[in-house]
Amino acid sequence: MESDVETRSSSKSENTDESVSFSRVTAVATEWMVDFLFVSLCRRFQEGNLDEFNETLSVLQAISQGKSIKGAAHKEKLLICAFLTRVMSGKELDVLFEADEAVMPLMSAANVWSNLESAVDDERLFKNISVHLLVQSVAVCLEKGQKSLASSALKWFEKSHECPRNLEVKLSTIVTKMETYHPFLLSFSFDHLLEMIESFLDSYLKKNPSDYLLKAAADVVQSSQNMECLEDVESPGSNPSESPTKSVRKNKKTKRKLLPSSNGEIWVPDATKKPRVSVERLYKHELSQMMAGKSLKTHTVTSRVTYKRKTHQKWTPLLDKCLKEGVKRHGVGKWALILKDHDFQGRTGTMLKDRWRVLLKAHEVG
Repeated sequence: MESDVETRSSSKSENTDESVSFSRVTAVATEWMVDFLFVSLCRRFQEGNLDEFNETLSVLQAISQGKSIKGAAHKEKLLICAFLTRVMSGKELDVLFEADEAVMPLMSAANVWSNLESAVDDERLFKNISVHLLVQSVAVCLEKGQKSLASSALKWFEKSHECPRNLEVKLSTIVTKMETYHPFLLSFSFDHLLEMIESFLDSYLKKNPSDYLLKAAADVVQSSQNMECLEDVESPGSNPSESPTKSVRKNKKTKRKLLPSSNGEIWVPDATKKPRVSVERLYKHELSQMMAGKSLKTHTVTSRVTYKRKTHQKWTPLLDKCLKEGVKRHGVGKWALILKDHDFQGRTGTMLKDRWRVLLKAHEVG
């Protein structure tokens, strides 16, 4: 009897191998991997984990060049990844994503975002993110003390995107007066932009579940942990003081880390460290080709983006001014917060503290 069962099982397996195309199986498996990496990238974005974000992005880029990625849904997800990549390096003005060197990261993000309108259910949210991208493209330049770049960014938006006239006038006045901490800019902050993008991601993932492989992996991990718990209980050397309830809590904690949360923590850029983003360019004409359903081979370009490493130069009057403004706003000792407001050319909080002491001794500050 057992022999008959084994024979039928073996026969069924052979028939399955013959009837199913391996290329089709590969395509389905690849789609699952793309979905898993997409969800992972969204999670890394919410966590603000730059190193793991770049690592996940590199794997996704390699897989996305395969011929099996053909669906419009996956092309849309790749566009979202391109958008998140630009926002992640939004405060780094020397990072390039397009052939035009005048186009800074958030400006390039606006280009990508304009192609994602159909992916956003909430029209108001789409417009709000568009406005925040415009305002922050200007605000970031002002924070770095780059008035000319802020003016160029505003003019670029006027030519490349539809901008409300009253918004253009307001920003133009702010740029002219170099009002870095104008209430209008603070009301359209970078943190608020990140909050809205997270809201979009939560809504998109709810409508387009991409967690099949993630859940399968989580189940495997959960099962293996349960087995380990049983082995620990049966083992003579196990610790009897640890109750089963604690073991269950440990398992639940692990699962929560693996599964994407609906409300991730807001990403706050760590200005004390210089981000090392390594992403491939995605030009404007390539975005239109992707939306038109052309080959995904154009998704990546061989040249990689690199940061220009800056050597610590002498303190300039502009840097001193930024330091004074930071102390005035946050108070003495809040060096980490001050670093987030201005570009101190790679300097650390300790360096800011030392410079403040120098200014005190020189009686330049009270």
